[in-house]
Amino acid sequence: MDTKRLEQTAAAMVAPGKGILAADESSPTIKKRFDSIATDCTEDNRRAYRELLFTAPGIEQQIAGVILYDETIRQAGSDGKPLRETLAARGIMPGIKVDMGAKALAGHPGEKVTEGLDGLRDRLAEYRELGAPFAKWRAVITIGDGIPSGACIQANAHALARYAALCQEAGLVPMVEPEVLFDGNHDLDRCFEVSEATLRAVFAQLYQQGVYLEGTILKASMVLSGKDCAQRAGVEEVARETVRCLRRCVPAALGGVVFLSGGQGPEEATAHLNAMNALSDNLPWRLSFSYSRALQGPALATWGGDPANGPAAQRVLAHRAKMNGAASRGEYQPSMENESA
Repeated sequence: MDTKRLEQTAAAMVAPGKGILAADESSPTIKKRFDSIATDCTEDNRRAYRELLFTAPGIEQQIAGVILYDETIRQAGSDGKPLRETLAARGIMPGIKVDMGAKALAGHPGEKVTEGLDGLRDRLAEYRELGAPFAKWRAVITIGDGIPSGACIQANAHALARYAALCQEAGLVPMVEPEVLFDGNHDLDRCFEVSEATLRAVFAQLYQQGVYLEGTILKASMVLSGKDCAQRAGVEEVARETVRCLRRCVPAALGGVVFLSGGQGPEEATAHLNAMNALSDNLPWRLSFSYSRALQGPALATWGGDPANGPAAQRVLAHRAKMNGAASRGEYQPSMENESA
């Protein structure tokens, strides 16, 4: 294991003012996104949309890497050049989603475990040859009546750790994503409780599997009230409780923390990230972003499947990247949203 290289890659993923664009939607998920703008989910349209994102002027200033889907890492742009090479030429790392999705956990109704460990060693070797310096695996933890169970948390933590060990064996930085879902009517305290239990289990398993933490990135959920909670916590409270949870569970040796947006609105996700970074300047890890909809959503709506809207959509994406880059430094102000996108 080349630990120095893993550390360097992890550090580059959370370089000051930079974060990760998540563009790893599975085929069913990107179809839903395209349905929302009344656009056919053809391979040509998917390529056109992804190329639009990846070639947006200026995004390399705030986007250190992009998480790709299997189709995308093999896809060529309109110029015939692989999209992964287009990204790399701009200094943006082309990462890859490697899990096979969350499936029903046997014996535990309403809970899921992520699959994809079978054959992963060979897939990682191929992705390394295709130029991916990092990979991502997402686990799903649902808050509900009587759940999550300890069995669900442990099953997902174990899978995340085995995936991470295989990544590092292959020379890739693992992005470990134990997502605590935003869905539900739970309050902030309940989210904190589940987030703490999940993170403790994940890091215990990472230790058990011998994962090199300095060469690992955590993709974390924020501690949020459920989206259907009658009285949702405000920005400052979310920031305070999220940082408190991380301090209690995440070893200082970790290479960095990026947050998923998990259904938050674009400006909401930016405000939460900024509040966390403004809260403390002596955290042991950088806190940045790895947003999907919170970065892509406005650009997707602006594009609407019409090539003529491409430049405007790119400007919208660049604006959101700039806002989140500022938030990763604790320098975002809502008034900045009025800047021309």
